[in-house]
Amino acid sequence: MTATMAVPGTLHLGLARGAIELRQFFRNREQVVFTFSLPAVLMILLGSILDGPTAQTGVSSGQLLAAGMIGAGIVSTSFNSVGIGIAADREIGALKRLRGTPMPAAAYFAGKMVMVAVTSVSQTVLMAAVAMLMFRLQLPSDPAKWLTLLWVLLLGIVSSTLLGIAISSVTRTANGTVALVQLVYLVLQFISGVFVTPITHLPRIMVDIASFFPLKWICQGFRSVFLPPEAATQEMAGTWELPMVALVLAGWCVVGLVLARATFRWTNEAK
Repeated sequence: MTATMAVPGTLHLGLARGAIELRQFFRNREQVVFTFSLPAVLMILLGSILDGPTAQTGVSSGQLLAAGMIGAGIVSTSFNSVGIGIAADREIGALKRLRGTPMPAAAYFAGKMVMVAVTSVSQTVLMAAVAMLMFRLQLPSDPAKWLTLLWVLLLGIVSSTLLGIAISSVTRTANGTVALVQLVYLVLQFISGVFVTPITHLPRIMVDIASFFPLKWICQGFRSVFLPPEAATQEMAGTWELPMVALVLAGWCVVGLVLARATFRWTNEAK
């Protein structure tokens, strides 16, 4: 009898690909330092400069900024890293070579999700630790808040990663993608109430535009986790709007999947 070897499934290959993605990421010291240090440094600098009392007693503008920037860090490790990383893989021909192997396409994207999940959780822990030391942010004691942290983190990672896959195909060069991704991310941070706290200080039209995109809702979800219930009065609606947070982020998961499938390409060669 001839022994037959079982063919690894997509999940197994995706996890294996995720391990490769993580090794590649952590071997690139410049990328690691930039990815993890930039959000933390910005939080320390801006929080120290802008920290002050707010209309809500016991909640400082530094705490509002820190809680929001923890959420913004998730977008940095997913949307930014994936968009730039895939564009670079495409430009050097790595995607074309991968396409020529028996590995299913889904395994490649699953590997990206694994990498993003690990780096995003690490980023969240780092940012939370810095915020606790610098701005007296408190870890949630309510199990319901930990559950909120989990689903906001999950939906934020999935939606932002899928949008990162989609934006990676907008330009034909890695440098072009870097410029585009950083521009989009920077603008959204300003109009989503990340750099300006409380968000009610922003013009209503800016917040209305930001409400169409995930970043505003990710940051709002994280503020609901790390800040006391009374801080909700600093939001535009006066509440955390958690059902809306879930609805918008879940919607962007669907939209991101459609856009990623419609726009992704393995090479820069014209069809």
